[in-house]
Amino acid sequence: MNTQYRKTLPGTDLDYFDARAAVDAIQPGAYDKLPYTSRVLAENLVRRCDPATLTDSLRQLIERRRDLDFPWFPARVVCHDILGQTALVDLAGLRDAIAAQGGDPALVNPVVPTQLVVDHSLAVECGGFDKDAFEKNRAIEDRRNEDRFDFINWTKEAFKNVDVIPPGNGILHQINLERMSPVIQVRDGVAFPDTLVGTDSHTPMVDALGVIAVGVGGLEAETVMLGRASWMRLPDIVGVELTGKAGPGITATDIVLALTEFLRKEKVVSAYLEFYGEGASSLTLGDRATISNMAPEFGATAAMFSIDEQTIKYLKLTGREDGLVRLVEIYAKETGLWSDTLKQAEYERVLRFDLSSVVRNIAGPSNPHKRVPTSELAARGIAGKVENEPGLMPDGAVIIAAITSCTNTNNPRNMIAAGLLARNANRRGLLRKPWVKSSLAPGSKTVALYLEEAGLLPELERLGFGVVAFACTTCNGMSGALDPAIQKEIIERDLYATAVLSGNRNFDGRIHPYAKQAFLASPPLVVAYAIAGTIRFDIEKDVLGQDDDGKPVRLADIWPSDEEIDAIIASSVKPEHFRKVYIPMFAPQQASTETVSPLYDWRPTSTYIRRPPYWDKEGQGALAASPRTLKGMVPLAVLGDNITTDHLSPSNAILADSAAGEYLARMGLPEEDFNSYATHRGDHLTAQRATFANPTLVNEMVVVDGKVKAGSLARIEPEGKVARMWEAIETYMERKQPLIIIAGADYGQGSSRDWAAKGVRLAGVEAIVAEGFERIHRTNLVGMGVLPLEFKPGTDRKTLGIDGSETYDVIGERKPRATLTLVITRRSGETLEVPVTCRLDTAEEVAIYEAGGVLQRFAQDFLASTKAAA
Repeated sequence: MNTQYRKTLPGTDLDYFDARAAVDAIQPGAYDKLPYTSRVLAENLVRRCDPATLTDSLRQLIERRRDLDFPWFPARVVCHDILGQTALVDLAGLRDAIAAQGGDPALVNPVVPTQLVVDHSLAVECGGFDKDAFEKNRAIEDRRNEDRFDFINWTKEAFKNVDVIPPGNGILHQINLERMSPVIQVRDGVAFPDTLVGTDSHTPMVDALGVIAVGVGGLEAETVMLGRASWMRLPDIVGVELTGKAGPGITATDIVLALTEFLRKEKVVSAYLEFYGEGASSLTLGDRATISNMAPEFGATAAMFSIDEQTIKYLKLTGREDGLVRLVEIYAKETGLWSDTLKQAEYERVLRFDLSSVVRNIAGPSNPHKRVPTSELAARGIAGKVENEPGLMPDGAVIIAAITSCTNTNNPRNMIAAGLLARNANRRGLLRKPWVKSSLAPGSKTVALYLEEAGLLPELERLGFGVVAFACTTCNGMSGALDPAIQKEIIERDLYATAVLSGNRNFDGRIHPYAKQAFLASPPLVVAYAIAGTIRFDIEKDVLGQDDDGKPVRLADIWPSDEEIDAIIASSVKPEHFRKVYIPMFAPQQASTETVSPLYDWRPTSTYIRRPPYWDKEGQGALAASPRTLKGMVPLAVLGDNITTDHLSPSNAILADSAAGEYLARMGLPEEDFNSYATHRGDHLTAQRATFANPTLVNEMVVVDGKVKAGSLARIEPEGKVARMWEAIETYMERKQPLIIIAGADYGQGSSRDWAAKGVRLAGVEAIVAEGFERIHRTNLVGMGVLPLEFKPGTDRKTLGIDGSETYDVIGERKPRATLTLVITRRSGETLEVPVTCRLDTAEEVAIYEAGGVLQRFAQDFLASTKAAA
């Protein structure tokens, strides 16, 4: 701690650390030129880093150097229950390993405050047309997840610094935005910016408040939890100037889908974006949060807005205490985090986007950055007249229409718009099509309160959009079962069925196994598509139905005006709604009087929670039993571009004929309780069987009748036998055969799930060579001891003629971003030496990799430190 820069914050009885003084002491006037991100990082360094290294670390920010690492100490960690639970399962397993080697397991605790919200466990088994849907879905959730919830409840008592928000209360990111983040933290009499990492790629949603919040995998979160710095290099900080103002009838969803397309094209992968300008100033905090939420869809690490009057207005709206609101404004203005003090900030690159250019949009199919203006649906071949037989579902049938996901349910303008459109549709006598499974799953209970206050919740319910959950549902693939008759018709007719949702992800196979493709849309458009009943519908032009007078009704006839939306918000969205929800939710809990063992009592037959194998000397997939050699590796898969973590480790429903489904059946689970892949990630024996289990996977090694065949398939070498992926993995594990994966560009897009890295490592994959990696997944690979390697520009699997029959070695000294040699030996005996970039980007990552992974590294250091202390 650098006490020379500790000062009293004017107008308060608190201290703060003066980053401006520290930066300007090195180079006068430099602070005014720093972007917002660099100012927050500078304060973190001044307050937390070793005084001996402070000047060098600050100089990196001033000179925009990216060749050296510096430490970042996030103030807290937030988790949803899937990755949060698996991280805590890892820590519980680490406690066992420490105890087995004579250490004190009770000393293994998160050092940084860790908040876990149980929000990813609920499936929409009962749709929004059932008045008791919420209670029924919650009862099913509790029954299916009893093992998981038992473990989570144990962690609450057994670990220090872990707070748990139980199921049924909302989505992590929306709760974080509406209550958890104070924007400015206070500890030990010191005020400082709130910063955090979260085990979900959409953690940047709270960037809208001016809070640096980064999505990480569970493994990186564990590192931060355990008190280690998150080592980083100065990111590419890109300024995004927003000009103009959105036109009438344009929602924040339309804006973010247009921005996603624009920013993907501008290649902002791994960058920190800073939005500013006249257009940014006009956006409500809800609109900003909708944009920040989709940072991973841009490919960016963060999507920052600076603190301004909109921030203060939002803090008041959401019922924050007056003292906190005052502190945020004082601190931001004093330290240069207020928007008006950033006018001299300099960026290496500035992008400009005109909000007035945005039209009504959807995104899809398959990718969130594939924007389609609704006015062009017919021209793009999505909408179109088709002949449908009476009594049968149409081509392109929308089988799921879900108002879901914190992306949009955080935003009162989007939700009120959906309610008003439903009201207008009801007044004209329009109905939801009977094959549409509709649902409303707000990210916060406040949404239901203000919709009720506005008289709009009953209107949504009439169209089948009753509240089914306060949780992350359809967007995470937890759509639940279809009506059996509808499912039967889809299968028998091989129907092209679709989903429309107000979420952020629509990768093939994610939303529902029988929805062949999915489209992202604003909440009011989701309601409109439930009425239309098919994606083969020109939503701007075609007739939704006839009113009681026989007059045709189109979208324009029921779309609410901006003026009415704003008036309803002003009269119905109130601070007391937020206080009513959050004051009891975060009230101090009475400490338990029971003594809880520091070691978890693992349930031997559980398919949800199982002691992890990372320290085992024997056993299926044991890492220690298969030391890495990086020699004689054979390909498990040869893959193309845009491989997502949904391909690597899907999160949706487990089907009976899958490897995981067959395993669960052998373990005695009835098919209706198989649950999702995501919920079973605390049990490695189930989760391993999810590796490459996505039926849309295209492994280029699998050629049948001269064509590459899609599916969860592999080719076992050297026999050349095509088999189910899990059969190939089992075969290679029995042989202790080291594996490699060859891939194209943007490998590991999507969710931050660490099992996308755990699964391949437990299968025996030692290295992955790709044209490029998404940031979070690359970090997860390092955390599991898998070596990420990058082809040099101009070289790829196609130029090298790779077909999967080769063997591979990697040679060279592993240093940050060093050039190593990939030795490819073809079946003919011919060898190629291909230079590749080692994507261990920092010295800390090299140390983690060499130790075998994050957990192995911590165990080594923990035991060494306790022995030294003794």
